[in-house]
Amino acid sequence: MQKRRPVRESSKTTPERNGKALDSGEKKKRSERRLMKFGELPRYLKDNEYIHNHYRCEWSLKETFLSAFSWHNETLNIWTHLGGFLIFGWMMVVSCMETTEVGLAGFVNVFSGVTIRWPWPSMAKAVYFSSDHHDSNVTHTTSFLNPQGEVNYETIPKWPWLVFLTGAMTCLICSSMSHLFACHSRRFNLFFWRLDYAGISLMIVCSFFAPIYYAFSCHTNWRLFYLSSISILGLLAIFALLSPALSAPRFRSFRAALFLTMGFSGVIPASHVLYLHKDHPNVVIALVYELAMAVLYATGAGFYVSRIPERWKPGAFDIAGHSHQIFHVFVVLGALAHSVASLLIMDFRRASPSCAF
Repeated sequence: MQKRRPVRESSKTTPERNGKALDSGEKKKRSERRLMKFGELPRYLKDNEYIHNHYRCEWSLKETFLSAFSWHNETLNIWTHLGGFLIFGWMMVVSCMETTEVGLAGFVNVFSGVTIRWPWPSMAKAVYFSSDHHDSNVTHTTSFLNPQGEVNYETIPKWPWLVFLTGAMTCLICSSMSHLFACHSRRFNLFFWRLDYAGISLMIVCSFFAPIYYAFSCHTNWRLFYLSSISILGLLAIFALLSPALSAPRFRSFRAALFLTMGFSGVIPASHVLYLHKDHPNVVIALVYELAMAVLYATGAGFYVSRIPERWKPGAFDIAGHSHQIFHVFVVLGALAHSVASLLIMDFRRASPSCAF
């Protein structure tokens, strides 16, 4: 009688669902372009139990890429930040092509074709008038409200502003790509979510460069201290978030707290700037925009952690309106508020090139 040869187990890792190995039929079923329910997903794709349907699971790379143009529960997550990337990309192009100084109304003028005037002339005079300046300076408006360059202003370095735009674009495109490709495989999932967290850390660090560089141009030691501190903090955060364990859903609150801590560390240099330049309207208005940015980011983080509104009505917000999409919108709005603040600080510095306040 012929003996049966024992079946050797494969050394390859087998995908699992709820701890059970998947047979070839189920793996093939997954690779088809169909949307799945939460209960059908492998463990590594289970992130939000309040979103019940419309999941992509281990599609081919081609189908995963093309899914950016179809409806599923990640479509708006992809496009909210891809749209933000395009906005900041446009700002980058305008900044690099400007023959004069970069400025707030310059962006609006390029976009709309409408010439914007400074609505508070007395404030503009207060910012730019000093006894050391020629009397004609009283009538100067800020260069960001004068993109055609009729008035000659002291040139200031543009690179800190471009650093911020680069950080914002990197964060937004990494986020968009993560939501698009993380469903392809376990390996892609781990790689892209860590890339996403690194992008957030990079954006926070880069956001500090423009306002701190321009606000502390006459206090170079403080400028070096603040920029070095946030850069070191950002690198530590990136290294910490490269740990696969911290990518797990149970560390959602920890990640949000880490990012908020990095962001709110800006309260210290902001208070310092206010102490130094509290008599300059541009600085005060810029800090109001920074406060708006903080509120927007904190509100978005609140949605991210609480999973509201899908927690209140599971399954009702699978396609549109769930917490992560709302979080994305608040991130873009917060970054735009910070852009306005940075441009105001740039014009404050451009008007005071000699550090005579």
